Amino acid sequence: MPLIPEEPQIHESAQGPRAASPAGRPSPTPRPVPGPRSAATPRPGRPGPGPARPAPPAQRPAPGAGQSSPSRPENRSGQQGGPQIQLIPAPADGALDAAEEAVDLLLDSGRAPGDVLVLTTGEQHPWAAHELSFGEAAYWAQQEAGDDVFFAHASAVEQAATRPVVVVAVNGGADDVTARALPVALRRASALLIVCGDPQRINAVLGAGV
Repeated sequence: MPLIPEEPQIHESAQGPRAASPAGRPSPTPRPVPGPRSAATPRPGRPGPGPARPAPPAQRPAPGAGQSSPSRPENRSGQQGGPQIQLIPAPADGALDAAEEAVDLLLDSGRAPGDVLVLTTGEQHPWAAHELSFGEAAYWAQQEAGDDVFFAHASAVEQAATRPVVVVAVNGGADDVTARALPVALRRASALLIVCGDPQRINAVLGAGV
């Protein structure tokens, strides 16, 4: 199914005027829907508004439910027990910034750097371009070490190792690269897939994909 952008994680409550009940007593104001606890504080050091941020994985209680099982977003994978999928709307020239903000939030919430893989569909991430200048063997060896966030181009997604979190920045590039990369990225993510980009373009590329 096409991906559906998730709403920003803002605590909201419908605070309209209270309607009087037949007995003359005001009906209770609806209670706000609980949201994630750790995504409310913006990361220091980045002035100005940033892109929408994903909620930390495994921290999404289902509204009105007990503690038996975490909720899943509507746009998650159709596989039972598969990774959660989140879409962060961003223009192509802002997708990489959105992906970096998502990584910052994941690390701030306690996710280990080695848990995260970042893929770009357009230009390489500057870190990847720099490390590749020393040769592909040394570059891919850092993925094998697994002690830090690893950045790769989506065209090399088949060489990417499985990690708990995969972040895809749809920052340009050919549509066929994105169409091939996203389903593979979903298989590489064992817990969470975050896609940053233009929702219309992503859904048009995927069709009835992930």
